[in-house]
Amino acid sequence: MSVPVLTFFNNKGGVGKTTLVYHLSWMFPEVGLSVVAVDLDAQASLTAAYLDEDTLENLWEDEAAPTTIYRAVEPLTRVGDLMEPQLIEVAPQLHLVPGDVALASFEDTLSDAWPHAMDDKSRLYRPFRILTAFWQIAQLAARRVSADIILVDVGPNLGAINRSALIASDYAVVPLGADLFSLRGLKNLGPTLRSWRESWCHRLDHWGYPDFALPQGRMVPLGYIVQQHGVRLSRPVKAYDKWVNRIPGVYHESVLRDSTTADTPSQDEQCLATLKHFRSLIPMGQEARKPIFHLTSADGAIGGHAQAVQDAHEDFETLARTLLQRISQNAPKDGHDHQP
Repeated sequence: MSVPVLTFFNNKGGVGKTTLVYHLSWMFPEVGLSVVAVDLDAQASLTAAYLDEDTLENLWEDEAAPTTIYRAVEPLTRVGDLMEPQLIEVAPQLHLVPGDVALASFEDTLSDAWPHAMDDKSRLYRPFRILTAFWQIAQLAARRVSADIILVDVGPNLGAINRSALIASDYAVVPLGADLFSLRGLKNLGPTLRSWRESWCHRLDHWGYPDFALPQGRMVPLGYIVQQHGVRLSRPVKAYDKWVNRIPGVYHESVLRDSTTADTPSQDEQCLATLKHFRSLIPMGQEARKPIFHLTSADGAIGGHAQAVQDAHEDFETLARTLLQRISQNAPKDGHDHQP
């Protein structure tokens, strides 16, 4: 039985996706789960949140070892196979498969493999090995440390890397900002997820009896998370309200293909959370290399900041528990994946 994979995905950038993955990766251990975080964004922003530049430089310059997600899959671009990834223990119950800016070069390999997954059945091993590389790596990593959940951060695009990342995903969460661009991206995202899911299922059915375990590509949408506007002047708040109140209708229509009577996210059961920006805490957290809800007075979290730290802890704990409840509700009934 595979370890569940939860991916945070929106093809519009700047919606706090990496920040969410980072903070939830620290919060899940607090509610009893062991986590593997996998950075599949070629910008490697999640990895940079955990590691300092000297550590990153050492990882990226070591081309002989599978120190990053790219180094683990790179042999597939030649005649080799996957390499078992090296894991970095960020904290007890939290491990990282580091990202790599070189991952962008794997895009063409994934694109070429996609149509070949419909070739003659005697030639399917390699294209499927390539297309499921991220899932294979994530599962190897999770098994090594007995992780309960895999969290994945991806870039804001609809390319071949993200397609393979979503193929590897059991569940998807959509972070959103309250603006025109987020809504436009949301309209693209729903049909894209359905297309990827249907195309992957078609490929699974085509092989029929695979030579190794494959991901189901379930991509079950658990809901969306809204970033709350932090400005209190009348005009920004009015603009925020204009866009945020359209989110429920667009999400239901584009992602779920149904409708809702909810006029605001707070009325919509698909809204997992409305999170504050915590703007003043973010630089402190980055400087201390810790989640904002772990900041102390030694990090500068005094006065009003101390209360904001407590609020952040409560918000992220509530979100983590909500996500676990949704995962439990949407877990496969038989618990089985495609097996060889």
